[in-house]
Amino acid sequence: MKVGWARRRWWEFRQGHSVYLIFVLTFINFILISYRLLIERVSIFKEMVPELWIFAFMFILIYVPTAVLVGYWHRKTQLRVETTLVHQQNPILAKMIRTLLDVQTGTATKDEIEEFRKMLSKIEKKMDN
Repeated sequence: MKVGWARRRWWEFRQGHSVYLIFVLTFINFILISYRLLIERVSIFKEMVPELWIFAFMFILIYVPTAVLVGYWHRKTQLRVETTLVHQQNPILAKMIRTLLDVQTGTATKDEIEEFRKMLSKIEKKMDN
């Protein structure tokens, strides 16, 4: 599949936006909304945390280690499941493995082997760019 310049930029935009920029914006937004709706409106909390920067500091101090622990749990338990499901739906990977199997068992034709080599060369060239 040939991907044009505009499609690559669109993909890069979505990655930068959704993975990095929106992450920061939603993090800040969550802190501001939580402070405004919870801390400022409940007098007990307002006495304990009188300033936004104190709340933000305390929130980050608790939230970051919690997020790291959840991320660690995800990597150790769920990532394997997600990766397996993605690989099971990947037609290129399936074709490559089938071709390798056919080569091993001697049922692959020379044309299939050559097509496989060309596909791998294209992938390698894209990685070099």
